[in-house]
Amino acid sequence: MTALLYQTDSYLKDFTAAVTALPAEAGAVVLDRTAFYAGGGGQPHDTGVLVYNDITSPVEKIKYRGNDVVHFLNPDRPKPEIGDTVTGQIDWHRRYQLMRTHTAMHILCGVVWRDYGAQVTGGNMEPLKGRMDFEFASLKKELVVRIEAAINREVSNARQVRAGTMPRAEAFAIPDLIRTKINLLPEGINQVRVVEIEGLDVQADGGTHVQNTREVGSLRIAAYKSKGAINKRIYLEICD
Repeated sequence: MTALLYQTDSYLKDFTAAVTALPAEAGAVVLDRTAFYAGGGGQPHDTGVLVYNDITSPVEKIKYRGNDVVHFLNPDRPKPEIGDTVTGQIDWHRRYQLMRTHTAMHILCGVVWRDYGAQVTGGNMEPLKGRMDFEFASLKKELVVRIEAAINREVSNARQVRAGTMPRAEAFAIPDLIRTKINLLPEGINQVRVVEIEGLDVQADGGTHVQNTREVGSLRIAAYKSKGAINKRIYLEICD
């Protein structure tokens, strides 16, 4: 089992770990712990490097496999051996941009749910921009302007952002914990990670976030469009 260090410290930039398995795939390495996020919830996986035995190898892809996290290194570099100690270094510039973006998406979701009661039907992100789909019957320019003003007020409100895990039954006792149209949390998950923007938003979420909404920066709704009768897409960008 790989311990997920980012779940308790999203600001961890480097770490040491031991190699526990070497799957047959080219470049595949399993560690006993990792600060690399393997992706999910619309957030892409991290990138960076592993350093071992005087070798620095780019981490090109990361995947969950059961309770393990598989790091796929450059296949042209020798793999470490089982039991070796490695140092992982996150591409922090990219990771921090994704942390800001993911928190921005939660601000958008929280505002839209609080003010309009619209559920999320889909979403995706990349550094400093993303899109989110909502169950709106209509979405006009005037409404988009109001939403943009509201999300920027929440950035300025400097709300604290907290993450923690709790038993599934306790988590699901939180009203409106799942904002998506379909509950994507597998039945076998007994401990649920919950991310809270104090006073605005509480959601089940496994990704990485900043500690305060002011870190997100100025937000702009770059575009919006209809994706169906009650499915409207909002494109969000971080301007600074």
